[in-house]
Amino acid sequence: MDWMAEGNCNNHPPAVFFPSDGVGVEVAKKICATCPVQERCLEYALANRIDHGVWGGTSERQRRRILKSRRQLADATVD
Repeated sequence: MDWMAEGNCNNHPPAVFFPSDGVGVEVAKKICATCPVQERCLEYALANRIDHGVWGGTSERQRRRILKSRRQLADATVD
């Protein structure tokens, strides 16, 4: 994944993106906010069902909601 080398996360320790509290999540999300590969990072996390950490500027909960929303949309278009 060459795109990972372009991420803002390369300038921070990995632990920043695996916080143990909500404050840590917000810190990580701020780093991601200006990342040039934010969208690719998010799509990677969604496609690989990554459950932990902040990826593409989203928390675990946000990614679960995105996946659920996409499933519901797909189901609605099939009907």
